[in-house]
Amino acid sequence: MPSQRKSIIPDGFLWGGAVTSFQTEGAWNEGGKGLSIVDARPIPEGHSDWKVAVDFYHRYKEDIALFKELGFTAYRTSIAWTRIFPDGEGEPNEAGLAFYDAVFDELRANGIEPVITLYHFDLPLALAKKYNGFASRKVVDLFERYARTVFARYRGKVNYWLTFNEQNLVLEQPHLWGAICPDDEDPEAFAYRVCHHVFLAHAKAVKALREIAPEAKIGGMATYLTTYPATCRPEDALANVQTKELFIDFFFDVFARGVYPRYVTNRLEKKGIRLPLEAGDEELLRTQTVDFLSFSYYQSQIVRHQEHDERIIKGLAPNPHLPKTKWGWAIDPIGLRLALKDVYARYQMPIFITENGIGLEEELNENGTVDDDERIDYMRRHIEQMKLAIEEGVEVIGYLMWGATDLLSSQGEMRKRYGVIFVNRDDQNLRDLKRYKKKSFYWFQRVIRTNGEEL
Repeated sequence: MPSQRKSIIPDGFLWGGAVTSFQTEGAWNEGGKGLSIVDARPIPEGHSDWKVAVDFYHRYKEDIALFKELGFTAYRTSIAWTRIFPDGEGEPNEAGLAFYDAVFDELRANGIEPVITLYHFDLPLALAKKYNGFASRKVVDLFERYARTVFARYRGKVNYWLTFNEQNLVLEQPHLWGAICPDDEDPEAFAYRVCHHVFLAHAKAVKALREIAPEAKIGGMATYLTTYPATCRPEDALANVQTKELFIDFFFDVFARGVYPRYVTNRLEKKGIRLPLEAGDEELLRTQTVDFLSFSYYQSQIVRHQEHDERIIKGLAPNPHLPKTKWGWAIDPIGLRLALKDVYARYQMPIFITENGIGLEEELNENGTVDDDERIDYMRRHIEQMKLAIEEGVEVIGYLMWGATDLLSSQGEMRKRYGVIFVNRDDQNLRDLKRYKKKSFYWFQRVIRTNGEEL
């Protein structure tokens, strides 16, 4: 008889999709929800706001039924802080808490593990206006209160938590944490101040979960940009190492080891930048390390040595040797394998791939579906490389595609579609918001059913 080869992917592997609350829920002013900094963003011409999004708020049961049909065992979304505390302070909003109770109960009833992000770039607008967001320690304390509130409410319903989405973007984009640099402050020093406060908020959340729901697991998350030296010149190789240290390693070092690495503290000392350390900060970071590491992965870039690059993260450029999406993102499946191998070699901790996918322009065909072979090819090649990394000894606990249903992009673009489920709306016209299964729906369904054996 033929031998039954056991799947290289372990039993209990978490297969699913990932979204944010603001890109999917809609219902921007329902259930007592307050305004976030997302609601106040300028809308690029021809794009959409997030007032309706794809109406998950009203259609979550329909969508979760589709996720069950797909075979999802995990679904990542975020809690909207403004549904829980509409202005970031005050008393908790019961209607918002009850909404997520209903969503998490529905997921669990359908055999799907909620994977929940506390913060996905949607600070309560009131906290941005009143305190300048995470530039203030007051917001660190308010974030801890918010985290403790939801940890206590959803204990037993949520077993996997992430603190901040793509936390390593904070140095280059502190505005995503509601923080705008004052005119009289050095932008780089300001960025490190915000970065330190976000690390403190992350650690306070880890500590809170340990106290409230010690059986649950919590991870730190970054966006992993695999980088290569632009040439074999030693200067480019060194620039690549330094870029990776600052953009990737720094954050995982603090998540996993609880200390600021010397390559960061020495850099700051040389620049005359002092971290806003207070008594207890270093002890908090040191003692509140994570259970797993998590990242999004979409692309790779090259790094070129540049003397006069004013950015904090220097020298990044597109890779001329790789195909690109319509939005200019390099398609590099091997880069995912390199990311997995690198992170696991440094930390020997479980890794959770919590975003991976491709944005495509799509419309329904005459058969009421989308023949998205390009998405199937993209996901197949990335999962193949993930499997090779697992064969090489990397401990991967889950793979979540970005989307599941189509959703508005972070810039409010509906034409940039990521899902395996088509949502019938465009940038300007809500249409009927009906859901349709794409060709990739059935492909991913088979992948999950066979635990990654049939690609």
